[in-house]
Amino acid sequence: MNAASLIADVHANGLSGDGLSHQQPITLRQARKLIQAMAHEQSFLLLAPPGVGKSDIVFEAAREAGLPCRSLLGTQIAPEDVSGVPRIVGERSVFCPPRTLLPENAEPFCLFLDELPACAPDVQKAFYSLLLERRIGEFALPRGTWVVAAGNRIQDRALVRSMSSALLNRVTVLNIRVDTDEWLQWAATHGVRADVRRFVASMPESLVRPVPDEPSPFSTPRSWAAFSRSLDLAESNGVLNPTTRRALAFGRLSAQDAAVFCALAEESLTPLRELPDYLREPHTLPAGESGRWFILDCIRQHLKAGSLPQVDPATIDAFLRALPDEHQLMVLTDLVERWGDLGGEAAMLDLLRRVAALDDADTAQPLAA
Repeated sequence: MNAASLIADVHANGLSGDGLSHQQPITLRQARKLIQAMAHEQSFLLLAPPGVGKSDIVFEAAREAGLPCRSLLGTQIAPEDVSGVPRIVGERSVFCPPRTLLPENAEPFCLFLDELPACAPDVQKAFYSLLLERRIGEFALPRGTWVVAAGNRIQDRALVRSMSSALLNRVTVLNIRVDTDEWLQWAATHGVRADVRRFVASMPESLVRPVPDEPSPFSTPRSWAAFSRSLDLAESNGVLNPTTRRALAFGRLSAQDAAVFCALAEESLTPLRELPDYLREPHTLPAGESGRWFILDCIRQHLKAGSLPQVDPATIDAFLRALPDEHQLMVLTDLVERWGDLGGEAAMLDLLRRVAALDDADTAQPLAA
């Protein structure tokens, strides 16, 4: 969204809800760089749907910077867990902060306030001076300490409370979006199965599905990684079969993703390839109907989104010609102009002639009789 359209949108619609809906989202990798550059002076609040990796990115950023990371879970703390408990010293009371917030040594660390939006109002209030001044009562955090918070949004239906304006004014709010390429790179180095990675690469929208209205599993980066691990465990113990695969898939993923993943697995497909491979070698398309239609629909969706990898026009022409007429019609529907731009004009014209000839023959048949 450019500046002009953003200004026009704000004038037309205002800032809806909690005022955060028009925040510009960034990826986890971008958030990590901002945290490493600024969290020693400015406090951050990462907002995103459940299961996208907010906590992991904070721990990863701290680890790369050589800082120990200590965390507090907002749903499990009381105000005194932040401000400390009083102790009588001479004729005065002194609040003693907990070790998590103020360890004995004065070395800097990363303080991670997880699920901050889920905190009770009194707990949110207890964080005010910590977020803005890096202070707990009369005690200051060690110089160079990071303060980073994270949580879900109100629309995620994750028991999130309304955050006070005073709290929001003390942090930089970063709305996080999931980047498929970033996740695939992470997954490749963290043991996520190749079949899971290929499925998500072929159907990027499956990586993060909207939070359902009813309590039920839904697809997120966390659930895909957990599903991959559950398949590994079931396979290594000899209990992976179509029934258990379906149970595990529907127990972790959105129903639509679970159904397609299991249908492909049950067709005994060879491992999914990269989409450009199918364009260059259409004979490698799955023989089974479910697998073939899945791959062709993935190609369609990538072309529609403008993310189909570039190949030369001759390859596009040969790919379209290699498909049966009904499959050509499926991939061309609503995308004729885009296929033409890639080099499919001649193949599409030949298909049109064949289809028109069939229509003429069907029309002429009763007359010949």
